[in-house]
Amino acid sequence: MQKSDGMNYAPTGKLKPVCKKGEFPIAAVGLDHGHIYGMCNGLIEAGADLKWVYDPDQAKIEEFCKKYPQVKAASSEDIILNDESVLLVAGASVPSKRCDLGLMVIDHGKDYFSDKPALTTLEQLKAARKKAKETHQKYAIYYSERVHVECAVYAGQLIEQGAIGRLIQVIVMAPHRINLQSRPDWFFKREKYGGILCDIGSHQIEQILHFTGAHDAKIIHSKVANYNHKQYPELEDFGDACLVTDNGATGYFRVDWFTPDGLSAWGDGRTVILGTDGTIELRKYLDIARNTEGDHLYLVDHKGEKHLPVNGKVGFPFFGELILDCLNRTQNSMTQEHAFKAAELSIKAQNQAIRIE
Repeated sequence: MQKSDGMNYAPTGKLKPVCKKGEFPIAAVGLDHGHIYGMCNGLIEAGADLKWVYDPDQAKIEEFCKKYPQVKAASSEDIILNDESVLLVAGASVPSKRCDLGLMVIDHGKDYFSDKPALTTLEQLKAARKKAKETHQKYAIYYSERVHVECAVYAGQLIEQGAIGRLIQVIVMAPHRINLQSRPDWFFKREKYGGILCDIGSHQIEQILHFTGAHDAKIIHSKVANYNHKQYPELEDFGDACLVTDNGATGYFRVDWFTPDGLSAWGDGRTVILGTDGTIELRKYLDIARNTEGDHLYLVDHKGEKHLPVNGKVGFPFFGELILDCLNRTQNSMTQEHAFKAAELSIKAQNQAIRIE
């Protein structure tokens, strides 16, 4: 698995099916972002059967079929939408188009699993919330920087067990490598990617909500800037925000496109979680200058200091839980409101951000 390019970073895990073969057919529609591979990997490992793929770009379909030779290439979206056996459609189209795809999928009686950002405007969010409420279909969102990172999964389990007491603050640092030469045109268009806080900031807000156990938060302050890519005037290469959650915790995150070429991974993603009885630090993709393997968790509590390398030991339960949620109409993987709330707050942070010139 390559780790140098975040756009094509697709984690793999162990096979852990939660359903019988053929019980959960899925399709992929929209291959504009490489996250679609991580989304499909997780679902397949949990027991889903990838039946169809569609994208208007034939080259993207051919590449996808090389990775998943069992999949059939559809000549149109309608073939997939009208196939009653397909229960869920995963999509990673251009961010500004993801909501329209989701509404169409839901209108055809299927659950939808979108790459983040699943929405780029509050108007889209209102439409998605309304559709999900009316139909009871799922509008799931791939917040991969938590659900597809083993140390983050394990941190959530430790917090639920009370390992560090009451949560006080979550700080997330999320640098990304820009890889300008491989980026599509939409990456540089503000209306299409939604802005840096809406896009990669949504990962970080979701983590803050999840780890603190909050249902809502207030954006206290947010900023964006284009420090070093003036040739792309609509690109934002830096952003940050401060939040206060509805249960009294605080959060801060920083996102940027400044991963230096010398780093072996696409970003030195870190999360620091402060509790009344201890701290947890996550070094997600590597332990810089010491270990190129990811998923390092550092725990300090009243008993001492621990380094817990959990790569390959925890797995990615989100995907199996999502499949069972779709089959049983439950909300154990992630509640619908949690998924929408993280999207809502990321859009609000973007909309009210101070622009640094």
